Amino acid sequence: MLVSERTLLPVLMPLAPAASLAVRFPEALMDILTAHGVPRPFIESEVSEMHSVKYTKTQNRSVVGIMTEFAHLAEAYRAHDKPNELIELSLKLAHTPCSPLYKGPVSPERALKELASGGGAAAQSRVAVA
Repeated sequence: MLVSERTLLPVLMPLAPAASLAVRFPEALMDILTAHGVPRPFIESEVSEMHSVKYTKTQNRSVVGIMTEFAHLAEAYRAHDKPNELIELSLKLAHTPCSPLYKGPVSPERALKELASGGGAAAQSRVAVA
């Protein structure tokens, strides 16, 4: 699971092979953004900013907490609804209200739509990995 620090948008994808995660992530993100109906120019702008990857520990405890909650919700959704695709599960998680977003768009899906409609890319966005 990868989560945007800015929008808290979750992207679920296979970890293996871990060595190629950074190379595979842009395509997974493109799939998720497309499934959310994000305009193509915004998607291309986001992906074009992903040429440089740096792995560090996150200092944002809110993001770690949200990722923990998403992990629990994903397990519950899989047990109950049995979604068969990671994209479907990612989309479902994106509807989850998240307390760090309560003063604004409330859910990752709404935060993404707000960001995408603003016309600018989230250049230099940070993504947390769990």
